[in-house]
Amino acid sequence: MPPGIGDDARPAAPAGVPADAVAVGAMRFGDHLCLTYDNEDERRAILAAYIRDGLRASHKIIYLADEDDPAAVLNRLARAPGTAPAALAEAVRAGHLVVRPIIEAFLATGRFDPAETVNLLRTEIDVALVQGYDGVRITGETSFSLRGWPGTEDFGAFEHLCGEAIGAPGSRAMVICQYDRRWFDAAQLRELEGCHGAQVRVDDLHDDGVLRITPIFTPPGLRLTGALDESTLPAVRRALAASGARSGHFCLDLGDLEFCDLTGLGVLLGALPDGRAEGPAALPHRQIVLRGLPDYLALMMRIAGWESMPGVHLERAAP
Repeated sequence: MPPGIGDDARPAAPAGVPADAVAVGAMRFGDHLCLTYDNEDERRAILAAYIRDGLRASHKIIYLADEDDPAAVLNRLARAPGTAPAALAEAVRAGHLVVRPIIEAFLATGRFDPAETVNLLRTEIDVALVQGYDGVRITGETSFSLRGWPGTEDFGAFEHLCGEAIGAPGSRAMVICQYDRRWFDAAQLRELEGCHGAQVRVDDLHDDGVLRITPIFTPPGLRLTGALDESTLPAVRRALAASGARSGHFCLDLGDLEFCDLTGLGVLLGALPDGRAEGPAALPHRQIVLRGLPDYLALMMRIAGWESMPGVHLERAAP
């Protein structure tokens, strides 16, 4: 079995995320997953990929928003890298993407009823399939459950019922429930996470069984797992170029980089052995954080004279 592939043939979770986390692009019908986040860029990246994949697969997409203004949700999603605002707007016009305020969908009677809410979702799914969609993708914001509205004290029961309904045999639907860690306390979050099959994570930018490149968000950057050699260097260059030229800190998490030659290290640092500039450190006003730097890379930096490069900060691997 190639590296990075779990027993169920889904990509394995990268270091630093739960071992059973599912990449959003690997979601399947029957999945009832939770997105726990405290970084809006990460949230947007995951949801934008979920929606893009759904539109390509001819799925109906239902976004249940904790806001009264659907346009605000679309504007937020449109800021995710790789998202075409015009495509989102067209999907809304065509009815492929529906943004619905939760207060209208779930609280029309003034009370949140877990069983009735799940029945409403079943009806939405059935109608979409009758309309000819190949499947249904639902995502919902959950902060409304903290406002003390009648019935929301049973929100955990709703999540259990939702998981049973979505995971039923023959299901043609999948769900991502969004939880903002800044609103839920740790005990609440643990209980609610337990109502889901797993957590969802951002897709890898690259994974060929030799090197995996995964976006990270706090601070923004990339996690590299595996081997950086001549065969994987083009993928690294593409990922660095796609990271943009924003000023500020850019983190390269190298704790699981098992092999890297001098050229690869030079690309990461923005200083190739022949003196040419490349990589994020070559960008103006960019500070590079090397996180979890393995001993062999620290030795290579000393030998190459790169240990004290301006704008590069080291976070050594824990002993």
